[in-house]
Amino acid sequence: MLISTKTPNTLLFLSSLQIISIGLSVGATVPTYLYHNCTNATTYTPNSIYQNNLRNLLSSLSSNASSEFHNTTAGEGSSSPVYGSFLCRGDVNTTACRDCVTFAVKDVVKRCPVQKETMIWYDECQLRYSNRSFFGTVYERPRVSLLNTANVTNPNQFNLIVNTTTKGAAAEAAKGVPGDKKFGTKEANVNGFQRLYTLAQCTPDLNASSCGRCLTDAIGRLPICCSGKLGGRVLFPSCSVRYEVYPFYYQNSSTPPPAASPPATPPPPGFTSSTKAKGGDDITTPESLQFDLATIEAATNKFSADYKLGEGGFGEVYKGTLPNGQEIAVKRLSKGSGQGTEEFKNEVLVLAKLQHRNLVRLLGFCLEGEETLLVYEFVPNKSLDYFLFDTKRQEQLTWAIRYKIIGGIARGIMYLHEDSQLRIIHRDLKASNILLDTDINSKISDFGLAKMFDIDQTRGNTNRIVGTYGYMSPEYAMHGQFSLKSDVYSFGVLVLEIISGKKNSSFYETDYAEDLLSYAWKLWKEGNPLKLLDPTLAQSYSENEVVRCINIGLLCVQEDPEDRPTMKTINLMFDSYSITLAVPKQPAFYNRTDADIPSMKFDDSRSVGFPVSINEASISELYPR
Repeated sequence: MLISTKTPNTLLFLSSLQIISIGLSVGATVPTYLYHNCTNATTYTPNSIYQNNLRNLLSSLSSNASSEFHNTTAGEGSSSPVYGSFLCRGDVNTTACRDCVTFAVKDVVKRCPVQKETMIWYDECQLRYSNRSFFGTVYERPRVSLLNTANVTNPNQFNLIVNTTTKGAAAEAAKGVPGDKKFGTKEANVNGFQRLYTLAQCTPDLNASSCGRCLTDAIGRLPICCSGKLGGRVLFPSCSVRYEVYPFYYQNSSTPPPAASPPATPPPPGFTSSTKAKGGDDITTPESLQFDLATIEAATNKFSADYKLGEGGFGEVYKGTLPNGQEIAVKRLSKGSGQGTEEFKNEVLVLAKLQHRNLVRLLGFCLEGEETLLVYEFVPNKSLDYFLFDTKRQEQLTWAIRYKIIGGIARGIMYLHEDSQLRIIHRDLKASNILLDTDINSKISDFGLAKMFDIDQTRGNTNRIVGTYGYMSPEYAMHGQFSLKSDVYSFGVLVLEIISGKKNSSFYETDYAEDLLSYAWKLWKEGNPLKLLDPTLAQSYSENEVVRCINIGLLCVQEDPEDRPTMKTINLMFDSYSITLAVPKQPAFYNRTDADIPSMKFDDSRSVGFPVSINEASISELYPR
């Protein structure tokens, strides 16, 4: 799709971004290419002094890639000096920054083989060099605008929120003197189930005034390129701004925390609001998390049946209210867990330190007499299965809410796999373990089955199979082999359940398919993936989003764990429509027997694949001639 504009400086239109393969190899991560510009006004000849200086400059940039920003000069005092710099996005870690810069210094000379002035942007970093010094000066050309072509339903209100929030991020980024980190993020509520995320950044060699001026001009370009669009960004050599309706930056980075958001609008009909949990206690020792039994009994009316929320394989769950008004959920663990007191306390301490918006927060524990209790934040809107698999309630789960839930689950699992203190494999991801909070954010619960590892250990074996059939990966159900990819498989099943409104373990579709996974696969193979969609959604959905989610779900349930993407890659797939998804193979699926004991059958046939639209476009504005 071509993007039209009346802006005279727009010289080039692209129907989509140049993209990279998502099948990343083990080792360095390939950065996400965005755009580049090489002006032909000035070129150099092979084996010239300039080329030799350029080689030295790129080597210097690569060797200094452990920092967020670096500028340098090669051949200063000679007849052909070269000035260069790189800037990494303010929230990426040192490894990602180094990988991006290392890749960029090789990639840029392939794209711009003889040009003296170049500018290249990736999602994670940017690199620039020139035969003229540009340090400490604002440059707004060449400039590129990227946008998501999907429209918002209320553009005037949305544009106002975008303008206010990006200005807030820009104000945060412009603080400080040259050399300070010029990076800021801000968030805001768009409605009851959607948030806006914005980012602003300048090169740190600018002073506060110059950075502010650059970002003001960049924000001023957003209405021109991206008015009423779900996402957009403007890239200048000296600064950039971006907004999306998903968290595209790392929220647990060392960047300043986002400002408090406006009060959320009421939840959709059928959902409830709740007293917000009050937290903030210092979590340093098990004792700081310990509740006394009398407090818990008073909160739950001595575990009254009227307070009971549900029951799982590891015990009953009760709602309670503490003296300060905070609502809690108390899991009363079954007696005889076999775990020692100190081991239990230390495990609780680790779990309590897990802080993520898509995880149910563990507040503490109680060990008194024969009682073993875990105290969690109370999540008011019950579990996902309560709505998803009920023919009356599932209508309350609009596509926008389902898409938000899928994204939240993906971010929560990625946190467990990649960003928490230890690598954690949940091992029992299912719809009943996904809770919904006041703002319909998905929260992963029940880490009682999680297997915690040292940071470099990602797989293991067990003789005790724990989990839920229908969500278990085949290698785990059959052989007890679990890994991070076991959770990826369960996530894939969840995605297909959320899209279809059907439960994998009780799926029945005559002779067409024996289970949900094979049903989804056959529809995909025939080129009719939208037939999988829950009929209650009618026309209120994004075709691109649904097809993309089905593609991701099928990739997650591949028979070979090596064919399944990592959760980091999955989040990248959700976050950017400029990434081409791999074509799935036939998934592993359950052939349920009369005894309800799963046996596995596989087929090596491959899919032709269903075409997926790339719903992102770019507008580039080059140097004036």
